[in-house]
Amino acid sequence: MSDHKKPAPVAAPINDLLKHRWSPRAFGDRPVETEKLRSLFEAARWASSSYNAQPWSFIVATKDDPENYQKVLETFVEFNQGWAKNAPVVALSVASHKFPHNGEQNRHAFHDVGQAAANLALEATSLGLQIHQMAGIDPEKARKTFGVPETHEVVAGFAIGYPGDPASLSEQLQKGEMAPRERRPASSFVFTGHWGKVSPIVAK
Repeated sequence: MSDHKKPAPVAAPINDLLKHRWSPRAFGDRPVETEKLRSLFEAARWASSSYNAQPWSFIVATKDDPENYQKVLETFVEFNQGWAKNAPVVALSVASHKFPHNGEQNRHAFHDVGQAAANLALEATSLGLQIHQMAGIDPEKARKTFGVPETHEVVAGFAIGYPGDPASLSEQLQKGEMAPRERRPASSFVFTGHWGKVSPIVAK
């Protein structure tokens, strides 16, 4: 197992789980224990959501189930398949478009699925796991492969596992794995009074 870590170079103190959560592509071949996976999805279960609609679903497969693992993997774009195939767990997140209590459109569904995925990612970090979420999937292929109903939309893919050796990746991907982490400053997106006016909370 690799001990390669990339803590965020934060501008203000934050929780260590947030600081150490990142999205590597190097995974070890150690299987993820079922009880740990259960904890990840329990964490997702307790995310907040509009009207408590809980619009998230997940399609998940482990290498212990090679047929379904391959089915999930093949919904990823070719580039992502190239590195994700080393992860012991692959999955898809799915959003329900409608509120269950009235059948109306839930425009917050993707937001809430994202909250569930964030809970899952932080729980993974707490358990020594890593998760890489990806937009590079074929949603319609996933729909057909898994019979996802028209009332739902496949949102994203993700790979879960224990840290691996960056040297196992291609030279191109190794560069990304080792590159410093960057984010735009809070002053570029925290406003007050009018769009673009920086809040004094984050102004330097």
